Amino acid sequence: MLIIKLGATGDVVRTTPLLHRFSGEVTWVTDAKNAILLESLGNGLRCFTWEERERALDKSYHLAINLEDTLETAHFLKRVSALEIFGAYAGSFDRLCYTDDSKRWFDLSLISSYGRQEADRLKLLNRHTYQELIFQGLGLRFDGDPYLLPQPIETDLSGDVAIAADAGLVWPMKKWAYYVELKEALEASGLTVNILHKRPSLLEHLADVLNHRCLVSGDSLPMHFAFWTRTPCVSLFTCTSPWEIYDYGIQEKIISPLLEQFFYKRGFDSRATTAISVDEVFHAVIRQLESTAPAPAHQEVTV
Repeated sequence: MLIIKLGATGDVVRTTPLLHRFSGEVTWVTDAKNAILLESLGNGLRCFTWEERERALDKSYHLAINLEDTLETAHFLKRVSALEIFGAYAGSFDRLCYTDDSKRWFDLSLISSYGRQEADRLKLLNRHTYQELIFQGLGLRFDGDPYLLPQPIETDLSGDVAIAADAGLVWPMKKWAYYVELKEALEASGLTVNILHKRPSLLEHLADVLNHRCLVSGDSLPMHFAFWTRTPCVSLFTCTSPWEIYDYGIQEKIISPLLEQFFYKRGFDSRATTAISVDEVFHAVIRQLESTAPAPAHQEVTV
């Protein structure tokens, strides 16, 4: 098998459950920054960065899966020797197309045959997770298969609640406006709260999530790390789909009342980032902490 999934990092992570289902050797081509999450997994997995992609042409594949929606990756796929392909490919006149069995996912994408506006409407209506859509297209059934990641690099940052406030440049409305106020409220209740920052290694970032009892974030990479570390999380959805995310039984989703208005919009409007209240998130965090708190030890009473 060949998998072409370059980024974003969270999308790479949520694709790793496929690795549980493929026997034999799997080759994965990804962005250089994501290679550390894949190259040491073993289990017959070869990982090449996009810059090393020529090395993936050394053999023929039973199946090549391209989950990217760019002409560059589609052109590379043309050079791959594969009995079958799944996903996006370059059609006539260099037009990006996708295989019929992958349409449940790509119909909702930027290269949807329905056009961007209808794709976003279908995405808003969709109630299947990313894994369900990809697995079903491949003739598989998603049964909550876990992420597959390497062991983290130990860090000394730990506490009750981790807050991952950052949002990428592509989705500025993912960044909720009140993380500072939330931190102050949680600390006033006696909790140790840390703001997560960028680390030299993704494996250190993974450890930072692991070292806390609860994570608060938007729809971002730390949220996916929480699923692997089994860290209860409170996730805020301001402009992206909450229904595409499989919660693994440890997530409380808070959905903006203005989600539909700003759904998959890439600009910035402060109304999107302020529609969820501090009070709502605060109480969600407390619920998550209480649900995972160890039961008090039984004490015998002597009369």
